[in-house]
Amino acid sequence: MTVDLHSPAATVARLAADLPDDRLDDPTPCANYAVRDLLSHLVGLTIAFRGAGRKDLGPTTATAPPAKMPDLDPDWRTILPRELDELVAVWRRPDAWEGMTQAGGVTLPAEVMGLVAHNELLLHGWDLARALGREYTVDTANLEASLVFLTPAQAAADPDLPDPDAIFAPPVAVPADAPLLDRVVAMAGRSPSWQPA
Repeated sequence: MTVDLHSPAATVARLAADLPDDRLDDPTPCANYAVRDLLSHLVGLTIAFRGAGRKDLGPTTATAPPAKMPDLDPDWRTILPRELDELVAVWRRPDAWEGMTQAGGVTLPAEVMGLVAHNELLLHGWDLARALGREYTVDTANLEASLVFLTPAQAAADPDLPDPDAIFAPPVAVPADAPLLDRVVAMAGRSPSWQPA
């Protein structure tokens, strides 16, 4: 399965475009991340997964994400949208989804790595929107791809897929007829009703 990263990437770029500096220390649904940490993580993951898509392996793909996010680059407003655009372009190439590749120090089939990159963008875009109290919208196809990726039964059936239980907090219970977005974020261990304290 392949998926276009444009919708979640464009949503992240839109949310970040007019983010005022006085919101950088606001909390997010990621317990240990303020908004500035989330943005720093987004910059880092776009660079790492761009390298993974190009099979341009090295320090940016071989290093696991740090426990404490590095300081947000002062030029992040220029860097993040540029890296998001490049990430989308790389993963639109068919060869990005072929063979093996690496990101975060983990080696996986490229088809799986592309889904990991997509899922990171989608979930952290929701985190950013929720932290800022803004609406979050992405294409239905992207939500459906993330739901499949996050479903433990799917991971159990495909040995190449990461085990969601090893990556995310336990799923949050939501009604079976909950909106698709709520089911996706709940499967990733986030409460769809999260609000800043």
